[in-house]
Amino acid sequence: MKCPFCGHADDKVIDSRASSEGSAVRRRRECLKCGRRFTTYEVVEEMSLLVVKKDGRRQPFDRKKILGGIQKACEKRPISSESIEELVSNIEREIYKRHDREVSSENIGELIMDKLAALDEVAYVRFASVYRQFKDVNQFMSELKGLLKKTDL
Repeated sequence: MKCPFCGHADDKVIDSRASSEGSAVRRRRECLKCGRRFTTYEVVEEMSLLVVKKDGRRQPFDRKKILGGIQKACEKRPISSESIEELVSNIEREIYKRHDREVSSENIGELIMDKLAALDEVAYVRFASVYRQFKDVNQFMSELKGLLKKTDL
């Protein structure tokens, strides 16, 4: 494993434990050159799943895209990186459970929004504003009203 800080190829594993309900292994590592510590996750590579985009194109499912979108939505929020990793793992697991070969990008987006709404309302609104491509403040307010109705129930 390459150190993300100095690029050195040798490290030692300090701690190893199961995470995400046993479907991944979380490892704390220490670089043998610079001494800095970093975390890696080892997951089973699932069968190839294709994402069907809105325009009909198909591309391979990429967990990193989900992670990147959620990280942006959670920026400057009191949400740990472990919570984000766990959320992404739960979303990925649910996608593979529900779909065999193809999944629409809309299904993925709606699943992410459902999970984000339960985790952090501000992150949910941030993600929804990009995902739903709000054109004006009225669309934004409509989404907020819907969120408020859900939390009032």
